[in-house]
Amino acid sequence: MGKKPHILFLYSDTGGGHRSAALAIIEALNTYFPDKVTTEMLDFFVAYAPPPFDKAAEAYAVMAEVPNLWAMGYRLSNGKYRSKLVYDVLWPYIRNAAANLVLEHPCDLFVSVHPIINTPVLRILGEEHDPYVIVITDLVSTHAFWYNRDATLTLALTEDAKLRGVDLGMAPEAIEVFGQPVSDQFRQTIPPKDSLRSQLGWPGDLPVVLMVGGGEGMGPLEETVLAVDRASLPLMMAVVTGRNQKLKNKLENADLETPHQIFGFVENMPQLMFAADAIVTKAGPGTISEAFIAGLPIILYSRMPGQEEGNVSFVVEKEVGVWAPEPRQVADTLRTWLAYPELMKNMAEKSRSYAKPDASKDIAERIIRIVQQ
Repeated sequence: MGKKPHILFLYSDTGGGHRSAALAIIEALNTYFPDKVTTEMLDFFVAYAPPPFDKAAEAYAVMAEVPNLWAMGYRLSNGKYRSKLVYDVLWPYIRNAAANLVLEHPCDLFVSVHPIINTPVLRILGEEHDPYVIVITDLVSTHAFWYNRDATLTLALTEDAKLRGVDLGMAPEAIEVFGQPVSDQFRQTIPPKDSLRSQLGWPGDLPVVLMVGGGEGMGPLEETVLAVDRASLPLMMAVVTGRNQKLKNKLENADLETPHQIFGFVENMPQLMFAADAIVTKAGPGTISEAFIAGLPIILYSRMPGQEEGNVSFVVEKEVGVWAPEPRQVADTLRTWLAYPELMKNMAEKSRSYAKPDASKDIAERIIRIVQQ
């Protein structure tokens, strides 16, 4: 038997969605195509970027707290010619790093789930190269860095993201729409809601609102929780603070009168979502896509300017949720939904209609087809 094809996944922890997407695809490869390929994940910023780019993850966390700074950089670089200019200026400084990455990590297929690495690696690979697949992890407002005509294939989450690539000069047949890769748990049979709530210790006679801030507990999650608590609504709050241990401790020690349960980083998000009645979240594409699968009405309370702005528009225009950037607006929206449960039910049905639970499996199958050619 010959050597198995080796796949190199390129990601970085500048936001939790890139790692999650890579892990979801690898999980699908191992589950549905066992022993067909070997896989490797590489955080290219940490492993190869020269200073100061090797601190990109820390810088992203800082800029998330200063969104206007992030927005300026995003918009200044987001264009067909502007993005090329950025790489042309940086190329003498990053060329060796990209060359070392390719040299030290031989593979049969590159899969990138991050926009910044594509042009440097493809420049090093040259005209004749091993297959290079880009999996876009932004829903609608995609940055020009995602698109490169030298890529073998680009996979988009939505038709809007595909059209953006075509506008930038990509061939339509070079971009296929698959949806957001999510954990395979979202494809599995989920117990009924009452059974899930019993397992979680949640009440069966109160609506449950799941409140999350992403893997890092970003956004004004604390203020939103306190505003909902002050509203004295007949509901339970299930709050996920992610890796933000400081926030978890603060909420656990807060004098909350509303029934609640505080979680840190969780690995059972599918169960929490399917047990809940609504979700309050920042506008990350992964959480939004998972909420669609669980059929949850969505309240978006925070977004990163640039890549997440289109997510807000998508949710609002498709009538699957609302944009409520102020904590009191979140509380007011929940009050309205509780007073008019039919409104909440209709949003839940529309949310479910946009679900793509098979995306990870379908992407894995597409990857297998490429490496077997």
